[in-house]
Amino acid sequence: AKEGGFHAMALTVDFTWYGNRERDIRNDFSIPPKYSLNQIIEAIRKPAWTYDFLSHEPYTYACINTDVPADSLAAFVNSQLCPEFDWRDAEWLLGEWNMPSAVKGVCRPDDAIKAVETGFTTMWVSNHGARQLETSPATIDVLPSIREAVGPDVEIILDGGVQRGTDICKALALGADAVGVGKPYLYGLAAGGTEGVIKAYDILKTELDRAMGLLGTGTVDELKKRGPGLIKKRNGSVRDYPDRYAYERGYGGGII
Repeated sequence: AKEGGFHAMALTVDFTWYGNRERDIRNDFSIPPKYSLNQIIEAIRKPAWTYDFLSHEPYTYACINTDVPADSLAAFVNSQLCPEFDWRDAEWLLGEWNMPSAVKGVCRPDDAIKAVETGFTTMWVSNHGARQLETSPATIDVLPSIREAVGPDVEIILDGGVQRGTDICKALALGADAVGVGKPYLYGLAAGGTEGVIKAYDILKTELDRAMGLLGTGTVDELKKRGPGLIKKRNGSVRDYPDRYAYERGYGGGII
């Protein structure tokens, strides 16, 4: 990565085990793909998509040898998961990197403090879109406790359900410095390629500007300063708190 000119690294720690992909099971998804009767019927119903799919080169991963067959690719991805990876491994990795680094997957204040002490410069508050552990706490709920734990000077990125400009506004108000988006970018890419991605980001920016204007905050700094007083929380419920000590660890208290 250094030789390739990269200047920052993100270590993903919220994907150490395969999650349960119920939709993939329901759709009989497999690698390599096998075409069921239902998939064939759906392909016939969408002739434009099917023609586009069949008339172009197959999709591949840009950073992996294109000659690798799909089943070997799945094995390769699976081999990259290492549940044994611990803080000592992270410390070694940072010693080899010696540049800005983020740890992606922080959901607890104590882990955030440990990450800062280990040498990470950015906390990436994420639960992998809740696709790994479905009932994990929402990142927007734990964000304030992470900010309180690491103080005002540590950079925080938040992802998970950010699909509108108002979502970005809430994240900034509750302590984030930036957000990560997934679906809006992919929707734009699928619909219009590069121009579609630019359009998606333009929509998010317009919505953020509008939300900030309606809140009476002229700058991001002002939004972050006044943010906690602008957010209304609903009352907690049993669903919000995994156990009796969850609130003390920063969990729970969903956002309206």
